[in-house]
Amino acid sequence: MPKVKKSKGGGGEKSVGAVGLADQILQADTVRARGRVKTRDSRAENEDKYVDERLSRKILQQARIQQEELQTEYGLAPEKKKTPVTVLGPDSQDADSDEEWPTLGEAGAGGDGEFDTEIVVDPDDEKAIEMFMNKNPPMRRTLADIIMEKITEKQTEVGTVMSEVSGCPMPQLDPRIIEVYKGVNKVLSKYRSGKLPKAFKIIPALANWEQVLYLTEPETWTAAAMYQATRIFSSNLKERMAQRFYNLVLLPRVRDDIAEYKRLNFHLYSALKKALFKPGAWFKGILIPLCESGTCTLREAIIIGSILTKCSIPVLHSSAAMLKLAEMEYNGANSIFLRLLLDKKYALPFRVLDALVAHFLSFRNEKRMLPVLWHQSLLTLAQRYKADLASEQKTALLELLKIQTHPQISAEIRRELQNSESRDLEIGLPVTVEMD
Repeated sequence: MPKVKKSKGGGGEKSVGAVGLADQILQADTVRARGRVKTRDSRAENEDKYVDERLSRKILQQARIQQEELQTEYGLAPEKKKTPVTVLGPDSQDADSDEEWPTLGEAGAGGDGEFDTEIVVDPDDEKAIEMFMNKNPPMRRTLADIIMEKITEKQTEVGTVMSEVSGCPMPQLDPRIIEVYKGVNKVLSKYRSGKLPKAFKIIPALANWEQVLYLTEPETWTAAAMYQATRIFSSNLKERMAQRFYNLVLLPRVRDDIAEYKRLNFHLYSALKKALFKPGAWFKGILIPLCESGTCTLREAIIIGSILTKCSIPVLHSSAAMLKLAEMEYNGANSIFLRLLLDKKYALPFRVLDALVAHFLSFRNEKRMLPVLWHQSLLTLAQRYKADLASEQKTALLELLKIQTHPQISAEIRRELQNSESRDLEIGLPVTVEMD
């Protein structure tokens, strides 16, 4: 028999037999069992912890957004919402609250950013806005009108018509191209979901894209096709060209849909949000022309304005838009868009703030009764930027409140202006101004 080896620890002799192996197995099992018990205990402790209400709300909101994107991608109809009631009363919500502004956000869009239910507006507010509308609005021009004008001029003065975008003469299209894009029109007029024709996807790369797009007859597209077209054109066109697409194709379709159904189709609403991929083109092609037309209704302002509250917009584009809105001729929709942009709490340049103050001061000699929306936008300016206004500007606004008054809102505006610091125009230091 071989010798029994001594253990290195000097703890005596021990044979590696059946009994020693059994002891080792038992010891190993005991160690593993302790590890499993600890794991179960830690899991049991984690199961006792609940997700708080704030995190749960954010999780549900993200899940709802993902569901909307899937419904949009596969052309599924969104869930029916209850008929909302739009209330244009004073903003009683705390400025630091994480909830969105209920007047134009959740009340108008059903809380999910979709306007697939009819928007009910207050008749008094609608009548007040109609007082400031353009009584003789200019004729609305669409892409078809502009292309037909170009074709007519082409027939009368051959070779002299220049394209506004490319600066190249408008060529005569090949009959085969005309036939192809007439076929594309048949697809887009019945489109619900799926892939688009490749001939349609290459339109943004063409020099005469407006003429080719006219062949597809955008006024006959389905709402789902309009959304897909907006995705393609906003991504592939330059800002100036995207602005023309928004103004000549998307905006007329959105306004017609709201006027006919008293609400906005889910796909068209998504198209407006997708168009913000180019914010400069969105403001120049949709928001500014809508206000300049002088015919923007309260319902249109509520629906389109809700996009401003739900989307992130660079401060430079928003500042330029506010400057333009403040300087143009007033209509009731201006107050809605100004209030929504002011509520985003940008760090605005002093030039924009001065233009906004001048905008409100221009109503000192206004004899018509101003809508409540005007007072609400002035209140928002006082709440958000009271510390950035000069003492002379606050004094002028307080004098304005003696002329243009509102039973509830004017007192709140006066309180905000009086109990705040002011910026000094000469040295730029905040000083506290005592006012009567």
